[in-house]
Amino acid sequence: MNISYKPYRPYYSQVNPYLPNYTHLPSHRGKRAESSRNSIYDPYNKFRKPVRSSRSKWRQRYSDQKMFPYNYFEHPSLRNGNNVISQFQIPEIGMQPESAIQMILDEMMLDGKPTLNLATFVTTRMEPTADRLYAETYNKNLIDKCEYPQTMAIENRCVRILAELWHSPDPLHSIGVSTSGSSEACMLGGLALKRRWQKARKKQGMSIHRPNIVFSSAVQIVWKKFANYWDVEPRYVNITPDHLTMDPEGVLAAVDENTIGVVPTFGVTYTGLYEPVEKIAKALDELQSKTGLDIPIHVDAASGGFVAPFLQPELVWDFQLPRVKSINVSGHKYGLVYPGIGWVIWRETEDLPEDLIFHVSYLGGNFPTFALSFSRPSAQVLLQYYNFLRLGRAGYYEVQKASQTIAHFLSSKLQAIGPFEILTDGSDIPVVTWRLKEGSTSNWSLYNLSHQLLAFGWHVPAYPLPANMENVTIMRVVVRNEFSINMAQLFLNNLKQAVSYLNSLDHPTPHETYCDINFRH
Repeated sequence: MNISYKPYRPYYSQVNPYLPNYTHLPSHRGKRAESSRNSIYDPYNKFRKPVRSSRSKWRQRYSDQKMFPYNYFEHPSLRNGNNVISQFQIPEIGMQPESAIQMILDEMMLDGKPTLNLATFVTTRMEPTADRLYAETYNKNLIDKCEYPQTMAIENRCVRILAELWHSPDPLHSIGVSTSGSSEACMLGGLALKRRWQKARKKQGMSIHRPNIVFSSAVQIVWKKFANYWDVEPRYVNITPDHLTMDPEGVLAAVDENTIGVVPTFGVTYTGLYEPVEKIAKALDELQSKTGLDIPIHVDAASGGFVAPFLQPELVWDFQLPRVKSINVSGHKYGLVYPGIGWVIWRETEDLPEDLIFHVSYLGGNFPTFALSFSRPSAQVLLQYYNFLRLGRAGYYEVQKASQTIAHFLSSKLQAIGPFEILTDGSDIPVVTWRLKEGSTSNWSLYNLSHQLLAFGWHVPAYPLPANMENVTIMRVVVRNEFSINMAQLFLNNLKQAVSYLNSLDHPTPHETYCDINFRH
C-alpha cells in the first residue's frame, strides 16, 4: 500500500496538515475569527474572536468556556481520535505537546513517590533555586570544553575542593574528573590500578597475566562488573556475623604478587557500615615491610565520602594514608545532587597512568579526557558546585547531622514496634538496618512486611546478606535529606500498623517473590 506523507511542520505552525479541517463547523458569533498571531497553533483559534482590550486574558478564557466547556486536553483531535497509541512503535501521526506530556504523566502516576522511596541513596529533591539552575544549564554538553570554558573551570574547582576535603597532599595539583555516577568512577579507579600494576610488572620483567583485585563479599556490584569487563580475578573477603565488614586478616590472606589493589567500601550498601580503611592500610604496610609487596588502596566512598568529613572528621580513611591512591564518591547520594554525578580523585598526578588520558581534538579545541562517557549534561556538575557554595562546611554538617539524628530516632523506636534486632543504627552513614529476632514469628517474614509497607506507599527493601550470610534477611531504611522527622513518625505509624496486621494472621503468609522490593542502589 502506498502512503504519501505530508511534510512535517512544527506544532506551533499556523498550518498543521495533520489536524482535521474544522471549517465546516459554525463560526463563533456568526463569523469565523482569524487566528491570533501571538498564540501557538491550536484548532480552536479558528473560532476565537480576536480580543484587543486590556481584559483580553479574561475574555479569551470566558470565550473558550462558552464554546468548549469540556476539558481542552481530552478533545479527540488531541488524543489521535479514538485510536490506540502503540507502545512499541512511533505513531504515524503526531499529537499536540499537551497531549503527549499528559499521556506520559498519566503513566508516571503508577510509579512510586520518590520521597517515600526509603530504598534509594539517590537524592530525589533539591531546593527551587537549584531546580532553576538545573533548568538553565541542562542543555550544555559537558564535553564541549572549548565552547563552555567556565563550566570546565567549575568542574576543575570541584575536583580541587574534593581533593582538599579528603586531605590530598597537594590539592591544587591533584587530578580527578566528574563522572556520570560513582559506578563510572569505580571503573576508572580500577583501570588505573590495573594499568599501574601492569607497568610495574613489565618494568621488572614479570608476567602481567592473571591480575586479581580484593574486596569484601558485601562490595557494590559495580566491582564485580569491573572484574568481569576487564579480565581481573575478583577475590572476596567474606563477611561474618562477627565481622560485618572486610577485616585486615582476610585481606592479607587474599592478596599476592598479582593483586592490583584492595578496595574497602566506605559506607557498605548492604548495612551502611564503614570498612576499616586505616587498619587495612596498616596491615598492607606491614606486609610490604616483610615481603616487599606494595599493594595500593582505592576507597569506594560512594556514600561515605560526603558524610565522614563532616560527621566523623577525626576518622582516618582518605589521602592521609599514603597507601590510598584514589577515592570515588557519588555526588547524587550524600553530595545532595540530582542523579547523574560522581567523582574520582587521585592522590597525585602520577597515580593516574598517562596512557589512560586521551587528548581529543573536538569542535575546534584540543583537551585531555579520561572519563568513560563523552557527551552528557553540565547541570549536575554545576549543581554540585552550587551545593558547595550554598551549604559550605557548616551547611553540609547540619544536613548530614540531621539525617543521622533521624536515623538514630528510627533505630531507637523500631525495637518497640516489632520483634526486630537492630544491625546498624546510622552511626556511620545515616542508614538503619534490622532483622527479625530468631524464632520471633513463623507466620511472616521481612519480605511480607516490605509488601505491607508498599500498600502505604513506602518502598523499604528486604534482602539477604551476601555469600556466607545469605541465610540472614534484613531490611534497610536510607535516611536522606528530604526525609524529615515528621515523615519518620508517619513511617513508624505505618510500620506499626503493618506489623499489627501481620501478627493478627493465624496462618503463615506465603512469600510471593513478585512482590519483593529487593536490594536497591
